[in-house]
Amino acid sequence: MAGLVLERIRKAHPAELLVLSYIIAIGIGTTLLLLPWATVSGRIPFMDALFTATSAICVTGLIVVDTGAYFTQWGQTILLVMIQLGGLGIMTASVVFFQLIGRRISYKQRMAVQGIFSHTPRADIYHLLKSIFLFTGVLELAGTGALFLFWRDAYPSASEALYVALFHSVSAFCNAGFSLFANSFADYQGAWLLNITVCALIVLGGIGFPVVYEFYARASQRPETRTRMSVQAKTVMTTSLILIVSGMVVFLCCEGAKLEQGQWGKSVLQALFQSITCRTAGFNTVEISSLMDTTLAFFLFLMLFGASPGSCGGGIKTTTLAILSMASWSRFRGRTNVNLFRRNIPRETVQRSISIFLLAVAVISVALFLLLLFQQGHAEASPDHRRFLTSLFEVVSAFGTVGLSMGATGELHGPGKLLIIVLMLVGRVGILTFAYLFLGSDATGGIERAQENVMIG
Repeated sequence: MAGLVLERIRKAHPAELLVLSYIIAIGIGTTLLLLPWATVSGRIPFMDALFTATSAICVTGLIVVDTGAYFTQWGQTILLVMIQLGGLGIMTASVVFFQLIGRRISYKQRMAVQGIFSHTPRADIYHLLKSIFLFTGVLELAGTGALFLFWRDAYPSASEALYVALFHSVSAFCNAGFSLFANSFADYQGAWLLNITVCALIVLGGIGFPVVYEFYARASQRPETRTRMSVQAKTVMTTSLILIVSGMVVFLCCEGAKLEQGQWGKSVLQALFQSITCRTAGFNTVEISSLMDTTLAFFLFLMLFGASPGSCGGGIKTTTLAILSMASWSRFRGRTNVNLFRRNIPRETVQRSISIFLLAVAVISVALFLLLLFQQGHAEASPDHRRFLTSLFEVVSAFGTVGLSMGATGELHGPGKLLIIVLMLVGRVGILTFAYLFLGSDATGGIERAQENVMIG
């Protein structure tokens, strides 16, 4: 039996390997959280353990129990390991592990990792992975050091402050959003060191390892031999900057009346933090349910597109947004080619971007309908007029692996929790990867029939 399973895995498509690796990791994580020494009370319901493990592996941050109060330090450490593995990618970690023990990886494993971290085929995939692990370790240690300086006087022992700093540094860099505090960072709205450190970790973890590696490679080259920056890097950096600034401006404009008068520095810090974290990180310094509908509507947009390809974050990615925007602009101008930074984008890439967006909208729409259906029998638990927006926010947050919530997570029941679990997994591995499992990847032209035009628009 075991031999048949191993043979099936060896023959699996890279997309199947990727999904399977996450499912196995979630299963192991759930089992570990069910152990008596993982929780303060010695027990946790199976569905809550499964939900928490999925949220950690998929670096989402949605929680049904208070992380700091419900889990022991051992349980929190299990979560931290799952967050780290989920942030780097299960396949990535397994490839590096095989390299360390001297085992060769299969061609399909290599292709699975290649698809995650590189937009073009490259021969130095192992060097790229080593650089990713080194970069991750250096940044997380730097973040830990900065947060330790912030918390060292707030705890009775240096080891306790170091542990809290390490947990939040890893959680921030991996865009996980897990916090040991019941209200996330709401008590630290004006703490510049903490806010800037967490924001920097989120951005660096969310722009994508390929972009970071490219900047590193360019910096190590001499000016006369330095290669041109790729369209991928330019698109990611430009789109990310536009989204961060626009989110910050919208927050200040919509929530300005609620912010403390005369403390513009603190207000700008709050706006910057929420604009960055609502992309995929899930931390918050303000109560999300208290925000205006206009702010939440824009946050839905930010959460949907999320981070960048090859990063710790989720969503349908910043590059997809950029390509869709330029494709629409080109069509309005009567042009068939899509150009970015004086380079032509392949038609297949444009079509994939459109497919990803349409599939994402379809999945979110169906999930929203099902969540409303599953929860309608428990309507008395949340009798406010924003139930539709609250449910939509929860669905988009799960799909984008963001982790922000208007309070719906705590009200979820069995079917609702299972739905959010599936959404988190789909959002993390990618919607096209999941679509392959049901549709396959063999592209065919189909039957060519006579053409006839149809009115649109």
